[in-house]
Amino acid sequence: MQNEKDIVIKELNAFLQGQYMGIRAYEHLIAKLEDPEIKKEFQSMQQDHRLHAAMVSERIQTLGGMPVNNEGLTGKIQGFISQMMMPESTENIIKMAIKGEDLYGIQLSEEIVKGDLDPESKNMVESIIDTDRRHLDYLKNLVH
Repeated sequence: MQNEKDIVIKELNAFLQGQYMGIRAYEHLIAKLEDPEIKKEFQSMQQDHRLHAAMVSERIQTLGGMPVNNEGLTGKIQGFISQMMMPESTENIIKMAIKGEDLYGIQLSEEIVKGDLDPESKNMVESIIDTDRRHLDYLKNLVH
């Protein structure tokens, strides 16, 4: 049976893969954007995901684990599919970012928080999800 620390490390690594998915998704979205102001905001959101990935990696190391360094096979497949379906218009690019932040950044991440995280890890993940919520609000305001 796994001890509690191993379970926390496993869940944090799953969360970390999601951060890498976000970084990669924003790379593709940024490449398609033409509006310089929106591109700048997307770059800022991508930087948040990079910072969060570094924070989660450090937490995993502090717990004695080995952090993953990519989005994993499922994330790569999802990224490939997303690239194939990449929209052209700025509005549709924003809508794609909304879907990614909402489904992957918030909803799936909240499932991890419900798990067996220690208090420090849970607080860190909740703080990251709060940032994702601010991203989502900003993106929704762009469309409306």
